[in-house]
This record gives sequence, C-alpha cells and structure tokens, in this order.
Amino acid sequence: MSSSTPGTNEPEPTDGLKAFGAALKSFRKRAGYTQEALAPEIGYSTHFIASIEQGRRFPPSRFVDQAEATLDAFGTLRLVVNQLTRQRGLAAWFRRWAQLEQEAVNLYTYECRLIPGLLQTEAYVRTLFGARVPSLSDQELEDQVSARLERQKLLRERPNTGFSFIIEEHVFLRRTGGSDVTRELIDHVLEAAAPRNIEVQIMPLSRGVHGGLDGPIQLLETSENKWFGYCEGQETGQFISDPKVISTLQTRYAKLRSQALTPEDSANLLERLRGAP
Repeated sequence: MSSSTPGTNEPEPTDGLKAFGAALKSFRKRAGYTQEALAPEIGYSTHFIASIEQGRRFPPSRFVDQAEATLDAFGTLRLVVNQLTRQRGLAAWFRRWAQLEQEAVNLYTYECRLIPGLLQTEAYVRTLFGARVPSLSDQELEDQVSARLERQKLLRERPNTGFSFIIEEHVFLRRTGGSDVTRELIDHVLEAAAPRNIEVQIMPLSRGVHGGLDGPIQLLETSENKWFGYCEGQETGQFISDPKVISTLQTRYAKLRSQALTPEDSANLLERLRGAP
C-alpha cells in the first residue's frame, strides 16, 4: 500500500509523478514563469503547481492542457502524463476513467455485484483478488491491492466532490470473506458515509424491480461540467461520452436514488446487517 507524506494527504512522490513534475518545472522556467506567475494563467493555485512539480499530486487532464498551451511544451507534458497513467494494478481499459476520477466534481456509482472499489476494505480487496481466476501471482495481487487502496484517497482528498453510492443489499448478504470481513466492511462503509459530501444508499431486497436492472452504472461530472459514464464487463470496460447515452444513464440513476432507501434508513439497515449472525 502506498504511503503518504506525514501531516498531509498527498502521496509519496513516485518516479512517474516526479518525472512529470520535473518536465513541468523545466518548461515553466524555459517560458520565464515563476509558480506565482503561472498560477493565474492556467487557473490553478501556486500551491497546486508546487505539489505537481514536487510529484505529490496527479495532474488532472485540464491542468495538463492548460500548461501545454501556456508553456508551449510541444506535447511533451501530454506524452509524460500518458506514460504516467499506465499504472500497475489498473486494467488498461480502466485507466482513462481513473484519471478523470481525480478531477470529478460529482461521482455516482450503482453496484449490484460487489462493494464499489472506493468503499472496499483491504481485507475485502484481498479476498476478491485472492479468488481471481486465473490466479494472480503474489506481485500481481499486491499491485492490484495497492492500486485499489490508492484510489480510495479520493474520498479524503476531495471534500468538495459529491459522491453518491447505491449498493444492492444482497452484496452485503453474500458476506464475501466471511462474517468478520463483512462486519469490518460495514463499519468502514458507515464511517465513509459520515462526511456531508458522501452519500450511501442501499437498494433493499424488497424492491423487486428498479431502474438499475440492466447492470452497474458509473457517472462522473468533470470540473468543466462535462459528464461521462463507464460500464465494466468481465475483461472489458466501456467509456461513454455520447450525450444521449449519458442522458439515459442519468435518468436511470435518478430513478435508482428515488427507489433506494434514504441514507438514514440505509445506515440503519447496515447496522442491522452488521449484527446478523
């Protein structure tokens, strides 16, 4: 699992992040900008730019585009960040979505198969990847676990992002990993749902028909107020940008929110499930 710098929520610099930061700093100086002068030109704070240059923050796509245009970087920054997004432990088809998650202002997830990745505990993650078919090597398993837990920093680092999760009750009733893992998982979900910007709703078994019967839904809104969707299958993922499809998914998600239990009733249900034998 990746560690953080003491006293901050920022990740320890990786070689990839440091390489991008060094490239940005080089082009900034070449163009004659200080960090303070560059900040208003690209619409980001001086602190944000410093974090990027120190390799302590993943550069959002808008940041890269603005820096490229302002610094006349010949496409170099885009090239470096494309290499950076080839993260170990993340499936190739998921990387574009994972990058957009970093800058989302709203992130909606409906899941009917398992607990959403952003809400999983390490024990739950290890159970899932330990049962993967075909089996993973020890290193592959550790890469998968680290990547999954790294993504979860989003919940702590983006207090202004609206997170909505709708999860089927039967996903908890499966008790993946056993009763102890499930109790820890429920405690973790309840704790994750405590901040004002994070909402967890449970779709009860008693709701026989609802708007999500066609499968899981993921939607996000970028800082430019553009909406994208993502649907994942067995060995593939579909990135969705078609406005008509996005509209359909938004309508279905809105229906799901009205059909699921309220956040308060959902928390009460989880408390009851936690105490079940």
